[in-house]
This record gives sequence, C-alpha cells and structure tokens, in this order.
Amino acid sequence: MPATVQGIYDEVLRRNRGETEFHQAVREVLQSLAVVLDRHSEYAEMKTVQRICEPERQIIFRVPWQDDRGEVHINRGFRVEFNSALGPYKGGLRFHPSVDLGIVKFLGFEQVFKNALTGMPIGGGKGGSDFDPKGRSDAEVMRFCQSFMTELYRHLGEYTDVPAGDIGVGAREIGFLFGQYKRITNRYESGVITGKGLGWGGALVRTEATGYGAAFFAAAMMEAAGESFDGKRVTVSGSGNVAVYGVEKVHQLGGTVVACSDSSGYVVDEKGIDLDVLKQVKEVERARIAEYAERVPSAHFVEGGSVWDVPCEVAIPSATQNELDGDAAIVLARNGCRYVVEGANMPATPEAVQTFRDAGVAFAPGKAANAGGVATSALEMQQNASRDRWTFEHSEARLEEIMRDIHTRCHETADEYGSPGDLVLGANVAGFLEVAEAVHAHGLI
Repeated sequence: MPATVQGIYDEVLRRNRGETEFHQAVREVLQSLAVVLDRHSEYAEMKTVQRICEPERQIIFRVPWQDDRGEVHINRGFRVEFNSALGPYKGGLRFHPSVDLGIVKFLGFEQVFKNALTGMPIGGGKGGSDFDPKGRSDAEVMRFCQSFMTELYRHLGEYTDVPAGDIGVGAREIGFLFGQYKRITNRYESGVITGKGLGWGGALVRTEATGYGAAFFAAAMMEAAGESFDGKRVTVSGSGNVAVYGVEKVHQLGGTVVACSDSSGYVVDEKGIDLDVLKQVKEVERARIAEYAERVPSAHFVEGGSVWDVPCEVAIPSATQNELDGDAAIVLARNGCRYVVEGANMPATPEAVQTFRDAGVAFAPGKAANAGGVATSALEMQQNASRDRWTFEHSEARLEEIMRDIHTRCHETADEYGSPGDLVLGANVAGFLEVAEAVHAHGLI
C-alpha cells in the first residue's frame, strides 16, 4: 500500500471493523489512487477519497414475516446509499443468507465506481437481506418482499434511490416489491425500481445485460490486442442469469464455452454448452447443473472441484465474490488462459489478480466488465421517464456502445497514469475522477 493512501486505509479499517469484503474493495481502489493524489493535491486537501469511502447513509431494519405454516421469522434488511454525486443512488438488492452490512458496503462501494464508468447520471448504492428465497413458496416470498418494502419504501424514489435485482432477486421478487411500493405510495412510479417485467415498465435486454456486457467488454479487450473470440475456448463460472447470457453472447461472438458450474460442481461439454438445455435446467426447472450432463451425451459432470481446472483461453468468473483464488489463478495461467473478465462483483481474490499480472494474463475488473446490468437499468429509467420502449436491437446496440466506451476509458486512463494495459488501475482512476469532480462541485456536504 503506497504511503500516500495507507493512512486512509488504516482509518477505514478502524471505522469499519470486521467488514472484510469492504476492506478488500477499498484496498484495491486505494492502491490505484496514489498516483492520482500525487498529481491532484486538492483531492488530498479536501479529503475527497475519505469522503467517497464513507457512505452517505446506512439503513438497517427488521423484516418480520410469516411462512406458510404460520411460523414467524425475523430477517434483517439493509440499504447503503453510498454516493449520490452523479445522480440518485442506483444498485441492486441481494437476498442471500451471507448478506450482512460488510457485504452490502463492499457492493455499494464498487457500485459507485461502476456506475460512474457507464457515463450515466446515477450514483451508487446497494441493499438486501439475509433472507434466503431458495425453497420458499411464491406466497412466502411475496410476504417477505411486502414486509421488506414496507420499511424500505420511505427511502426510495426515482430521484432519490432506485434499486434493482441481484442474487436472489429476480423478476418475481421485483414484481412483489414494486407492487407493495405502489400500494403504499398510491403512485405508479415506474422509475423507482428496475428489472421490471416487460408488460409493466421493464426494458428489453435488461435480463441479458450483465452477461452480454461482460462478453462485449471481453471482445473489446481482445480487439485492442488484435484478436477476437473466434475459435477460443471459454469457461464461465456459475449458471445463473449472468453466466447463462454470457454463454449466449460468447457463442454469438464466435467463442466456445466448454464449462459452467453451480455450487454442486461443474459440467464440461467439449462441443460447447447447449444453451437451450442450460436455460431449461437453470431458468425453467431451477435444477442443479448435473441435470445438464444427464441430458447432453457430450457432457460430463464433476462433483465439487473447480471449474478453473478446465483449460481455456478466456475465463469469465460470474458467480460471486472471491470465488477465484490464487491457486485457481495459477492453474488457469499454467493451462494457457490469456484473458480473465470478471462477470460478477470482485470474484477474483487479490492473490489471483496478482498472479494474473505476474503471468501476463489480461485482466478486467468487475467494476468495468460487470457494468452492463446497471447501464441497462439506467436505460430502463430513461425509457420510464419518457414513457417509451425501445426495440431489442436498439437497446443491445446502446449496451455494446457503453461497454466499449468503458473499455476505452479504462485503457486510455491506464496509459495516461503510467500503467499501460492495467485495466484495474484504469477503471479505478477513471471512476474516481468522475465522482471526485462532482463531489467538489457540490461543495462540502
């Protein structure tokens, strides 16, 4: 850690004890910002970095609900409104047993820079609950969502805070949340939440956006090196929304995804993952990935283990934070992987990122490569505000344009600040500068 930012990091540790993922996210950004503070003394004098590291508002609340047997449950809800310098807070809601304040703050902090990189007028925030929708009936999920929104609604608004989905929060949950917001406020405020159904204010390409966006970013990386997806073996971790549509777009761009995974293990299909079967198993039946191998003769299932053991030229980690560690990175590099593109939020550990740097593997951080989802959410807000709906082709073209612009900004900023090819530094510095200029313009607030 450079001395110019070590004191800032020490203060973050002191004020946010035990929040490991948040510490990790802050550390990664601070390591890139020493060069910025050397050039811009005003950011040090006005403690701009410290202000951006401290959320504007942290909301924690009780969520009581009743299951189908009449048993009462108490969960905890969170919304961290991190930074509104560029626009209303924007970021997803995650429903998963692992959710706590540290997880939400890490996600919200990343969201600030990710949203800035899109060039859209949106600030950063994140929220969620330790509620697990897995195995719950629709009626139980509805009751939980209604209780959750009964508290959260007072903090939301299309000009204040606009949540979306994340892990455990899909179209079903968004529908229940929006319905309760509408019921309480007596307003059909479409722009208050994104990821909505197409029949009631949703936008085309929103479902596909994060996976498509990661593939578009990877394509831009390769083009900068004079290459393309054509003929390349690709592995994708996960088999949720991001992974499924990442597989779809990689295939459309000429690559072959040979492996994907879930928490039970991974499948390998040397002919290329059959997207129709994958969607049927994971989106329709909500079954385990092993079901894919049982239906596709060319595939086999490996229980447990690591999907990163499968040789590939491009790896797209798309499951969850810290899923790709230093040992897995060594295996990937040894097996000939040349591009790693984060489709999830911070899926590679710091040790893995360093391994990729040392091995000369091109690496794209999630705050850049994973920005397609929130970029398309902002496009959904645009359409809601104008009472309009764009075609799939127009929306996808806008998404691709945004992702390529993000790559260009990261690439050029890395060059400008003396680290050619370092997209981590490029993303952190470009995102920080966008937010910092707005923070200064608004005065000391």
